[in-house]
Amino acid sequence: MPELPEVETVRRSIAPHAVGRTIERVKVNLPGMVKGCEITYLTDNIIGKEIKRIDRRGKFLLLRLSQGYTLVVHLGMSGRFYYAGEEPYGGFPKHTHVLFLLNDGGFLVYNDPRRFGRINLCRQPEKEVSAIRLMGPEPLGNSCTMDYLRDELKKRRGKIKQLLLDQNLIAGIGNIYADEILFDACIHPERSGQSLTPLETARLFQSIRRVLNQGVRHRGTTISDYVDGRGVPGEFQKHLKVYGREGEPCSVCASEIQRIRVAGRSTYFCPVCQCLEQGKGSEGD
Repeated sequence: MPELPEVETVRRSIAPHAVGRTIERVKVNLPGMVKGCEITYLTDNIIGKEIKRIDRRGKFLLLRLSQGYTLVVHLGMSGRFYYAGEEPYGGFPKHTHVLFLLNDGGFLVYNDPRRFGRINLCRQPEKEVSAIRLMGPEPLGNSCTMDYLRDELKKRRGKIKQLLLDQNLIAGIGNIYADEILFDACIHPERSGQSLTPLETARLFQSIRRVLNQGVRHRGTTISDYVDGRGVPGEFQKHLKVYGREGEPCSVCASEIQRIRVAGRSTYFCPVCQCLEQGKGSEGD
């Protein structure tokens, strides 16, 4: 599933081609992709609107339109949202569910083989879309501070891997980056949030920012479906330290990377660098 770095990369790659353009026509090939509003509401109210800017909130793309409307795009597990300068010869590929024709002749294309994504048109989406309204602070923004993280973790007995996946605690982190963050911070994924020492919490805070920024810098992780807003794969998969590397040697200590399940998700870690016992990771306290 696209996480913060992937969605941010899509935002950055689409914006130069879409901002300032006007939506002239919309074609919905699969009505089930439009959720949260009626299709007629989408088609009646989006025509003629200018794309003023494109924002991101967690894993959501927010296309800010004229007259106060926002097009909300969630990529789900396999969604692709990209700009095409023209309709390709032979038409758009299979699983192209929604098309937005722009006044430069180009298209914004929503393609989703697994159909877990969604598109919605609304006003003030931060108030109207519950998943956005309840979302925690942006991990790369000023509202997510070490004090906030420390205070929130003190309240929570859940496993730290599960807590990182909680969008109500911090927005945008998913399975891949949670594993990479915990490895970078030398914290076992099954440690409870309450068990982290002040130094471990400080390491975790720095690792969240460092790993997510690395993911953005390398334009996201392409393992199966993800591509950016111009259809180009990301490159962070070349830099993964633990995710998907079960049985391979740790890049730090050469121990074998292990895989367990935490909160129903496959979880990769180094049993030496990320020792379960408090303060016993390779960096220690």
